[in-house]
Amino acid sequence: MIPLASGAGVSVSYPASGAPKLPSVRASSWVIADADTGQILAAKDPHGQYRPASTLKVLTAVALIPVLNPSAKVVASKLAASQEPNDIGLVAGQSYQVSDLFTALLTISANDAAVALAEATGSYARGMSIINGTARHLRADDTVAMDPNGLDSPGQHTSAYDLALIARQALKMPAFMKYDTVRGGLFPIKPHKSVGLWNQNSLLTDYRGGIGGKIGWTSAAGATYVGMARRGGVTLIVSLLHCPALTEITAAEKLLDWGFAMDGKVKPAGVLAAPQSAAALNRPGPPAAAVPAHKPSPAESSGLTSPPVVAAIGVIAALLAAGIAFAYTRRRSTADDR
Repeated sequence: MIPLASGAGVSVSYPASGAPKLPSVRASSWVIADADTGQILAAKDPHGQYRPASTLKVLTAVALIPVLNPSAKVVASKLAASQEPNDIGLVAGQSYQVSDLFTALLTISANDAAVALAEATGSYARGMSIINGTARHLRADDTVAMDPNGLDSPGQHTSAYDLALIARQALKMPAFMKYDTVRGGLFPIKPHKSVGLWNQNSLLTDYRGGIGGKIGWTSAAGATYVGMARRGGVTLIVSLLHCPALTEITAAEKLLDWGFAMDGKVKPAGVLAAPQSAAALNRPGPPAAAVPAHKPSPAESSGLTSPPVVAAIGVIAALLAAGIAFAYTRRRSTADDR
């Protein structure tokens, strides 16, 4: 494996002549990588640990899609219904279809949907254990998830390198890509009441070859982003952390343009690691990273989609086999996450 520089500087190896320089982007950390080969074309502070904001929802979806039956119903708890901002408006005691929750999670970045999905594994703690266990399986060792939605929590962090690893896994999951590319629709809140969905990831509509991604924002994290695009049979992943507000997708597009021009022409700065062996999946996750101390563990959801034992086995098997109008305002409070 080609080692990837861990310093805060830019890592790139230009050919002898004729290569366009990397674009200047305002991000503390970023990675541009080839999803098929795993080669990292260039990077800046790839292992620097930053707050993920809602890019963490990509990990939540990658971890929980293999565990949960998409047709099953989940009863929203008070904890899920109390999440804000950027919530879909779940009502405690109402039941919701898992597939609808994943769509809301990845299109409008619904924080309440993230908690409901974590609880659907049997308990919030079990869901967080699966999420962190998936990060370890993917070798996303810079990542610790303290909640499933990316809202700022003490001890929660990720890296641009890890986001690229997680996105590479997402690209292998048809269900993830289906949810992630929904452009719009309706989400049923309760009988006779629905709200509109709209995909926040403008890469899908504004960038040639855009096929998916997730934006994030909190005041502490700044703007964060992971995106995927495909041109001429080449699929690239770009991830950025700690960007100025509203600059993340423009920055990603610049890096993608450079990446498509230079893929196969630059010496790799590193290679994305392959997932750990099956044996590593049996290692227990650290309890402290699973549930924030200030959040009480909720009662088990009455909408459990599968027995705990089946869920535990299911995550192992599935990980091995993984091979419109919503009035969205980009709010900027300290708790805001998108």
